[in-house]
Amino acid sequence: MKIAPLLRELRARPDRFDAPLLHTGQHYDDLMSDVFFQDLEIPPPDVHLGVGSATHAVQTARIMEAFEKVLAADRPDWVVVVGDVNSTLACSVVAAKASPPVRVAHVEAGLRSRDRTMPEEINRIVTDALSDLLFTTGADADRNLIAEGVARRRIHRVGNVMIDTLRRFLARADSSDVMRRLGVAPPFALLTLHRPSNVDDAEALRRIFAALDVIARDLPIIFPVHPRTVKMIESLGVRVAPGRGGAPAARPGLRMIEPLGYLDFLHLQKRARLILTDSGGIQEEASILGVPCLTLRDNTERPITVSRGTNRLVGSDTGRIVAAARRILRAPAPRPKAIPLWDGRAARRIAAVLARS
Repeated sequence: MKIAPLLRELRARPDRFDAPLLHTGQHYDDLMSDVFFQDLEIPPPDVHLGVGSATHAVQTARIMEAFEKVLAADRPDWVVVVGDVNSTLACSVVAAKASPPVRVAHVEAGLRSRDRTMPEEINRIVTDALSDLLFTTGADADRNLIAEGVARRRIHRVGNVMIDTLRRFLARADSSDVMRRLGVAPPFALLTLHRPSNVDDAEALRRIFAALDVIARDLPIIFPVHPRTVKMIESLGVRVAPGRGGAPAARPGLRMIEPLGYLDFLHLQKRARLILTDSGGIQEEASILGVPCLTLRDNTERPITVSRGTNRLVGSDTGRIVAAARRILRAPAPRPKAIPLWDGRAARRIAAVLARS
């Protein structure tokens, strides 16, 4: 979702940019990778490292080893990385330590949760420390970077490329037939869950499922199950057999399905009465769509979704989740609020900065 608009803008200027696309293979499953390339009209990667799944250390090391060879062969002027995944960190380190160094541009820089138990937080901090250009989504990210000693001239507030993608594909997502295929209709809640602090902690997962059991009495919950989440859920005695088209879950009112493509998920997201998630990007999308969002974390690196958006932090506490959900269901749905520069033109601003750098 972050690469698609950026690649489109760079390749629209062939006189200025030669922008090959490298896929590390960190997200390797068809349901978690290939379908997004199709939905978002991203051309096949020019380079695919195929690193696959592993522990953080092993996966990062594999990416670094493979990317070093690509960098030595191609010697680009810039390495542009997005977000906060292991690929972001690994490619930034390799570029910065090359001889001579290759300049790094980080898209979505400056986000901070203040929680260093999150692997993503470590990735953000290290990547930003190594980056020559830091493209931010808002003023809070600018302040974080300045507080860490980043020179103001390297910081460029450009807006949110995730929202570029949302605005471009929203009309197309409206025509999805996913609700017919799943046999669902509003009102419903939409759930995503994948953070290690939730799905690798049995007690946290039990508390969340206890809240889901209560909420599901009031409206059905659709749950596209992330692959890493399945194992822990099954360890709690919940049957997870998400078949194509969406096999029902063992818990009444909770519908577990396979992961969805971008357009299908956006279709459901726009029509949900309530979103429950631990995903940062979904917090942002929900705020633009005006859908109430409960974030199953005690912190967020996207505070603007709380101050200006529809997001509320509820952690994994059963009572907090249920109480917040009931308040939302009793009230009218909020109207979307404008967030500065989240206007669908962030990638264009990034391309303009790179063109003169």
